[in-house]
Amino acid sequence: MRTGGVDVAPPLTLYLHLPWCVRKCPYCDFNSHAAEAIPEAAYIDALLADLESALPDIWGRKIHAVFFGGGTPSLFSPEGIDRILTGVRTLTPLLPDAEITLEANPGTAEAGRFAGFRAAGVTRVSLGIQSFDPRHLAALGRIHDDREAYAAAELAATHFETFNLDLMYALPGQSPGEALTDIETALRFAPPHLSAYHLTLEPNTPFGHTPPPDLPDNDAAADMQQAIETRLAEAGMMHYETSAFARAGHVCRHNLNYWQFGDYLGIGAGAHGKLSFRDRIVRQMRVKHPQQYMKAVAARAHVAESRVLARGDLPFEFMMNALRLNAGVPGALFEARTGLPLAVCADALRLARERGLLEADAGALRPSARGQRFLNTLLTLFLAD
Repeated sequence: MRTGGVDVAPPLTLYLHLPWCVRKCPYCDFNSHAAEAIPEAAYIDALLADLESALPDIWGRKIHAVFFGGGTPSLFSPEGIDRILTGVRTLTPLLPDAEITLEANPGTAEAGRFAGFRAAGVTRVSLGIQSFDPRHLAALGRIHDDREAYAAAELAATHFETFNLDLMYALPGQSPGEALTDIETALRFAPPHLSAYHLTLEPNTPFGHTPPPDLPDNDAAADMQQAIETRLAEAGMMHYETSAFARAGHVCRHNLNYWQFGDYLGIGAGAHGKLSFRDRIVRQMRVKHPQQYMKAVAARAHVAESRVLARGDLPFEFMMNALRLNAGVPGALFEARTGLPLAVCADALRLARERGLLEADAGALRPSARGQRFLNTLLTLFLAD
């Protein structure tokens, strides 16, 4: 009996983790490290050595998109980003039209840097605005103010045809009207893509340990979410994923591949990846701390974890991603991406449809409006016993 693995490899994207930031935000649980000085050249050496050592796992496979995440990748110089992308093009068959995204914070946005990133081959920036309200930015511990947020959005619109503005709602002391004002402000820059995330109190963060006292309650947060979704629909933006909205032709290719259970190679300190082979599907994680990672790369010991997904875990792993897409995915994609027949999910699918969490169309795996609202409830049905 087959326990996982694919006959035809899915699309492959490349994730590059640049882990440094100016200051750690109190809500952030990403692998990021505040630093006054970044060992840029040494870290790039390690990144490219890591990529070269991973080539046997992806040999001959085309790279459909590249995503620089962090941390704050825009802290790296345009010359450094250019050197990384030159290495990627040298080592891998990067598609000529691959989308190349770089995350940036408004506090690091300068016209010269953005022009340099564009010249290096970056085709898309994702700006961590979070809010245009100075009071809310201060509550979130952001390093930028409202003027820098406006300036960065203007720079993104000037230098890139595709860009994303990242916003949060349900912020400390925020009213539904203020959340909608942030959306209205963002729309003034005509963003092709916009992300709107509910502030989450993650464990092992300052906000997780000591929540702000004036967080909106669940009803107020739900009102904000509904108002945001309604306004963005009126603005012609497609709500294609739980927290993502885009105009036609501007969905984030790397993230879409992720949600469709495609493959992605994760390079850099703490980077995660997923790779499919004929007989197995593997999740990997690199050594987490950047200094330890650079030493580990030199010793060829930088893959901290490599785990083959068990047959019983594959339904949840697949659905955890695919059901974040509001349009869902074709049912046939499950077998193509896991190597298992959809019949292994028969009981969970039946329960999901009986409870109104999944649309009745047997040819598609598509969450209903109720399933979108109660996504975690829907996903638990696919957990292994």
